[in-house]
Amino acid sequence: MDILKRNQSDTGVLTLTLNRPERKNSIDLPLAGELLEALDSAAENTSVRAVVITGAGDAFCAGGDLAGEGGGLSLLALMRQISRPALALHRFPKPTLAKVNGTAAGAGWNLALGCDLIVASDEARFCQIFARRALSLDYGGSWLLPRLVGLHRAKELALLADWVSAEEAEKLGLVNRVVPAAELDAFSDDWAKRLAQGPPIALSLSKRMLSEASFRSFEEAIDVEATSQVVNITSHDAREGFKAFFEKRAPKFEGR
Repeated sequence: MDILKRNQSDTGVLTLTLNRPERKNSIDLPLAGELLEALDSAAENTSVRAVVITGAGDAFCAGGDLAGEGGGLSLLALMRQISRPALALHRFPKPTLAKVNGTAAGAGWNLALGCDLIVASDEARFCQIFARRALSLDYGGSWLLPRLVGLHRAKELALLADWVSAEEAEKLGLVNRVVPAAELDAFSDDWAKRLAQGPPIALSLSKRMLSEASFRSFEEAIDVEATSQVVNITSHDAREGFKAFFEKRAPKFEGR
């Protein structure tokens, strides 16, 4: 059985499905390796325009699975290896969408938070479950949470480790949309297709600027925006965008 299913549509959407339903799609060393390789490959593959991450069965991802084969690594080396997909996702230059179909706990929730957009089923639930296991945050949670919800709310989620419903997560700004379970696939497919049809260069630059905004002063942000616009304006896609506007048709962006 493939522990990571890969399916690429003719619209340029690559769907990566964590496929360990018997373990609630928890991330062990082999799955981490598969996910890392898939993200690295997709980053270089020009036919991939957007990536969707989801889980098989009734869970998105229940977190890290440290009970499996460690490959002879020390615990520190094992943790670093298992966490490499989180870093690859953070650096990923193309739009990403988490389709959360069920439980997202611990590293699984933080994997979703590392995506650009999150669409959740109304049956999904979330938990920074680490404290319940005498563990601390991982998979980027300590960096992501305070930036997304502020320091005190992040501490509440991490230190109390309460379960959060999809609706509560949406109110906190940790989910973009909550939809009925029966509509999750169609809604996510629509958003992913729209991302894939967008201008790759411009989306990549906007994504990077937003992700790095907290490190920059306003003056620096203005300068980076200006530089990025020069890149955009000299691209084929910008010319196509303006031409399509004047011709009153939908643009066809090619990523060049």
